[in-house]
Amino acid sequence: MTGLQRSLGPGQLAMIAIGGAIGTGLFLGSGFAIGLAGPAVLVSYAIGGLVTLALMGCLAEMTVADPATGSFGLFAERHLGRFAGFLVRYAYVTCIILAIGTEVTAVAIYMRFWAPDVPGLWWIGGFAGALLAVNLASVRMFGAVEYAFSAVKVAAILAFVLIGLWVIALTGVGLHHYSAHGGFAPHGIGGIWTAVIVAIFSYLSIEMIAVAAGEAREPERAIVAAFRSTMLRLALFYLGSLAVMLAIVPWTQAGTTTSPFVTVMQATGLPYAPGILNAVVLIAALSAMNSQLYTASRMLFSLAGSGFAPRGLTRVNRRGVPVAALLASAAGIAVAAGVYLWRPDAALGVMIAVSIFGGLFTWGMIFVTHLAFRRRVGAPAAFRMWGYPWTSLAGAGAILAILATTPFTGPFALTLAYGVPFLAILTGVYALWFRSKDSPAAAGIDRR
Repeated sequence: MTGLQRSLGPGQLAMIAIGGAIGTGLFLGSGFAIGLAGPAVLVSYAIGGLVTLALMGCLAEMTVADPATGSFGLFAERHLGRFAGFLVRYAYVTCIILAIGTEVTAVAIYMRFWAPDVPGLWWIGGFAGALLAVNLASVRMFGAVEYAFSAVKVAAILAFVLIGLWVIALTGVGLHHYSAHGGFAPHGIGGIWTAVIVAIFSYLSIEMIAVAAGEAREPERAIVAAFRSTMLRLALFYLGSLAVMLAIVPWTQAGTTTSPFVTVMQATGLPYAPGILNAVVLIAALSAMNSQLYTASRMLFSLAGSGFAPRGLTRVNRRGVPVAALLASAAGIAVAAGVYLWRPDAALGVMIAVSIFGGLFTWGMIFVTHLAFRRRVGAPAAFRMWGYPWTSLAGAGAILAILATTPFTGPFALTLAYGVPFLAILTGVYALWFRSKDSPAAAGIDRR
């Protein structure tokens, strides 16, 4: 068998996007962001949400016109040139592989709630093996498991918001915590802006819906429906849950030793609620990891199809699963295990700081690719991005500003220190091995 299979429906596409975007970034990273910005983290997540909304619009336009598995990496190659496609796909696949490590690190943290004396590496290895088995089974199995995982997360967040509102009404907490402990923005504009970086990391992986479109039934209809529903859900889940959280618990109690969602449930005094919610945030991390394994393997599949990676990565089994690409995508788990052994208490922050570069670079290039796409192709009839070209330009400018300020933010000082040498290495590799070769795309080979 030589091709992937179109087995995913609109609901599964939307849940895949939610599966990637509602994970450690919300359930654990939000505590990190609250510590940086205080209650003003709501502003940070709103800014990140606007950038994400613009990105989704750009992706919807391009994906409706061409629902290919290579997605934005292939779009960059076609509209900006082969070198751009090479950089985008390798930057993105590296980001997602490292993000897998971020999620599995969070799994080890969550399991301390029940088994504080069990080494985290046992949980990392066990859960990673289980999710690899799910992805190796078939894309249909992956879609079914991801749908179930995401449905649990959606139900849990809705329940969290409703319980939170009930507690607020019952206890009369009000908005006191929004202004206590240093005020609404205790760390000023700098804290709000630094938390925007965490917010973007939290929304990161929503773009994987475009990658999954290559295996969707009736891709044009499925993509438009999934894009629209996903953004509405994310706005409700992120801003709604954070607003409730900040009203119940002082922002100074947020942290990354456990999920702030669990902290809120502990504060309510409801029996069994903390344990139940810890199970939910564990499922959330596994769900995001599951989606990321899928996406990274498909991006490696696309790289190999364009001649940028070993051709063996394009081979699929009889169920349409690119096995070699999937196993290569699990490299982030090994990286996470090494970082966890090195510095278990700082592992999450290190993994976020390093993994976010590829995501920010990819998002910036998606905005630039969209500008080139519109000039060459125009807007498809099924979906038209609003505000063109200003939304695309504003999105690209926001990503550039975020990248430029990371060296001046303590938690993300490693981002450019890792990212710039990484891009330099990719540029050297391309110049030495790929620049002189004929483009497979030009020869009609690349259909990924």
